[in-house]
Amino acid sequence: MLDGLCFDVKESYQNGVTVRSGLLSNQAGHTIRFRIAGEQGFFTIKTKTVGISRSEFEFEIPKESARLLLDRVGEQPQIEKYRTKISYRGFVWEVDDFLGENQGLVIAEVELDYESQPIELPDWIGKEVSGDRRYYNSSLVKMPFKLWKD
Repeated sequence: MLDGLCFDVKESYQNGVTVRSGLLSNQAGHTIRFRIAGEQGFFTIKTKTVGISRSEFEFEIPKESARLLLDRVGEQPQIEKYRTKISYRGFVWEVDDFLGENQGLVIAEVELDYESQPIELPDWIGKEVSGDRRYYNSSLVKMPFKLWKD
């Protein structure tokens, strides 16, 4: 989670995309979802979390198919966010600025080659939330950030 975004980070928002996603299934720690990111549609399967790692299988599908599936099949409410990518010291961070019922929540995520890989965190990174399932999109659908008490 981010403490606050510095001016340089907010400038990179110009290069981001709006993302809308909806769950089809969330059972036994596995999630299946449909997503629209900018002009692309995706079908994604995420496996159960082990430590802080999850395997992800993502397939591009026609945007119109993704839209129909989101509207007709996906759980409501859907997750909406603005995603931008920021390069920092050899890593690409995905920064999600949530909208709608999760407005006010901003999460940064980086893909590592292995869990114990050394990484220098940007100064705009705040609380570590990797092990906290409340921050998973599948949890934010059921308990939006606006309803959190802490």
